[in-house]
Amino acid sequence: MQIQIAKRHHGELAPDQQQYIHDKAEKLLKYFGRIMSIEVAVDHVKNAWDIEILVSAEHKHDFVAREVAPTPFVAMDQCVHKIEEQLRRYKERVQNHKGDSHGGASLKARAYQENPSSESE
Repeated sequence: MQIQIAKRHHGELAPDQQQYIHDKAEKLLKYFGRIMSIEVAVDHVKNAWDIEILVSAEHKHDFVAREVAPTPFVAMDQCVHKIEEQLRRYKERVQNHKGDSHGGASLKARAYQENPSSESE
């Protein structure tokens, strides 16, 4: 898995800021282990830091979050939180889908199987 940090237009990232962003991005792996790449775009305009994270996971699933804050640390924290939520929801959806044992029956067919008398009303 690769992490790419890119500056968009203005300003520079201090080494400690760059390391913080890299470390935070790397922690996303604990929420979803099948991440292929993480791209972080950083832009500093006037008194605001604009950070956008693009996470590419296997099977062509992309997750995107963007935040603007007064410091790159706050913007990154908020952005990572958004991505964590997206990854958590996606992982739950995938796990729940694999656990379904409906045998491909439609909702109406399953409802009829459970309660055949409801169909005659």
